[in-house]
Amino acid sequence: MIIISILIFSNMSMLFAEDGSKLWLRAKTDAHAQVIANSQSPTIDIAIKELQSQWKGAPVQLNIVKDKTTNALGTDGFIISGDNSKQIVINASAEQGLLYGSYHLLRLQECNAIPQHFNISESPSYSIRILNHWDGFGYTGGMMSNSFWKPELLPDNVPEFYTQYARANASIGINATVLNIVPGSPELLTATWLEKIKVIADALRPYHVKVYLAPNFATPKLLGELSTADPLNKDVQKWWKDKVDEIYKYVPDFGGFLMKANSEGSSGPLDYGRTHLDGANMMADALAHHNGVLMWRAFVYDPNEVDRAKQASLEFLPNDGKFRPNVIIQVKNGPIDFQPREPISPLFGAMQKTPVMIEYEIIQEYLGASNHIAYLGTTFEECLDTDTYARGIGSTVAKTTDGTLFGHKLTAISGVANIAANAPNWCGYVFCQANWYVFGRLGWNNKLSAEIIAEEWVRQTFTNDETFVWTITDLMMRSREAEVDFMMPLGLHHLFACGHHYGPEPWCDEHEPGWRADWKPSYYHRADEQGLGYDRTETGSNAVSQYFTPLRETYGNIATCDERFILWFHHVPWTYKMKNGRTLWDELCYHYDHGVQEVRDFQKIWDRMEKYVDAERFTHVKNKLCIQASDAVWWRDACVLYFQQFAKMPIPYDLERPNVTLQQIMNKKINFSEMFSN
Repeated sequence: MIIISILIFSNMSMLFAEDGSKLWLRAKTDAHAQVIANSQSPTIDIAIKELQSQWKGAPVQLNIVKDKTTNALGTDGFIISGDNSKQIVINASAEQGLLYGSYHLLRLQECNAIPQHFNISESPSYSIRILNHWDGFGYTGGMMSNSFWKPELLPDNVPEFYTQYARANASIGINATVLNIVPGSPELLTATWLEKIKVIADALRPYHVKVYLAPNFATPKLLGELSTADPLNKDVQKWWKDKVDEIYKYVPDFGGFLMKANSEGSSGPLDYGRTHLDGANMMADALAHHNGVLMWRAFVYDPNEVDRAKQASLEFLPNDGKFRPNVIIQVKNGPIDFQPREPISPLFGAMQKTPVMIEYEIIQEYLGASNHIAYLGTTFEECLDTDTYARGIGSTVAKTTDGTLFGHKLTAISGVANIAANAPNWCGYVFCQANWYVFGRLGWNNKLSAEIIAEEWVRQTFTNDETFVWTITDLMMRSREAEVDFMMPLGLHHLFACGHHYGPEPWCDEHEPGWRADWKPSYYHRADEQGLGYDRTETGSNAVSQYFTPLRETYGNIATCDERFILWFHHVPWTYKMKNGRTLWDELCYHYDHGVQEVRDFQKIWDRMEKYVDAERFTHVKNKLCIQASDAVWWRDACVLYFQQFAKMPIPYDLERPNVTLQQIMNKKINFSEMFSN
């Protein structure tokens, strides 16, 4: 993966300006609500304070209640009842339930959705809703030294933004965070860094955001304390047990580990002739005494002759049911690597005896970084709603991961965080905040629609004016599809620049020094004079065989394959007739051009919204849309001109023609300071 180092906030003093820094928590704090509680704690005090300063309705009673009804909702669930003209009651079995219930009540208020009579009962779809920070925390030099957490201030000075971060997460139900990139620095687990981790955990704890770490599998060896990291070595097992005991002395409610092993050159159990099962169970045993959780990533990509889309299933399925009870396998939503669109990973539904969690990418690594509107709620929803057919019709990805289908008690959902921008708006772009928000809301309730969540976000982030709300919600719902169109339509993938993932390089046949020998998009798109696309049917890699019936048959048959994925599963002739009657070549050109026209339409729409938005954020978005429109043309022209060399067919007469040559595009120089400016 390419890691773009993103700087920390440059001016924390701007946190309360109308610059996006308040996120979706812009409610005025001028209310004086009556709020009482039957219990006291730092968490309940937060809930009281939030309601007292923002709630404008009837008096609110917060109750910790241990009965059959509240216990059935778990420690995070809550019940809101009562009459808004008399009194509202929030009941929960634990303090965090009262906190989540309070934020839910305030969200209804800010969205103009307060009912007269309350009868709300909610509990989260996943027990762990966790952010994965690709952050240099634990490293002390070079590119990785710029950390969101500002460790250079710790442990003596605690940054004030920790509280704002925890509050934002709690408001949408996120209850955990991995502080560092996978795999982490070996120094991460030393006493110096554990003291810093304790400070962060203490700051996040009142908001019930647990801390997790992503250590390096070879840490005992890299620190020079052992000569090996073999998971079956008794000394290695003892080292990890002792280290976990030490961590819990600093952080008694420490969540556990996220592990990346034997992927992209990282160390792991395979280095010693062992399996992922051996490595995972060794580390899970070290955590089990403290009820810690081990999240073991199924992203195990290493270059070999096997289709990359097949590798995770080949390595993990044989050991289904053999992992320790506190192990959960973390699986990317698609089988490759967070592409603009992918079919679901075949591991969803296939691993039935071992808990499996979804890993989404909130940060727009392949979608224009912090320069493009690309609302990922549609991506997340598309994955959750896809039927795996693991146990017949209705076996959706959501049901295979939330405990519904297989009865697993350990459930989780993760998102690679985009919260580390060098601007006070947290994410580098106001619209990128929506992806953080929708991840949290879908982690809480995986049955919500992406459109409803987009509407919530727009109302809280901008205004409740109905014209603005519905116009911008519609724009957001179209935005990711526009990105797919002008980048990688019809199932194309890995057409991005090899060195930074920002722009197009479908011609890239050479890997950069130090990168994997097959790191070249032509490996994936397989363009030649006959056609385009990766054959994953029985005549190719047979990746379709890893899906359940009827997916394997529908994907495997070019006539029935969902055309959104046709080039993912098939090498399609340029003259092949698509369902609408166009040839593949013409359809490809139409998609690329449509993506460009969509972004231009977004510009016009936003210009009409000027009267509804403060000047600072209006200009901020307007400038970003200019970049996105330019990038869309860049992508379209690069890909169409490149593929035309193989298709040897004209661009349809009614589409806009590129006014540059392919060579001119290939010679384009990238200005990184402009790409990731805020």
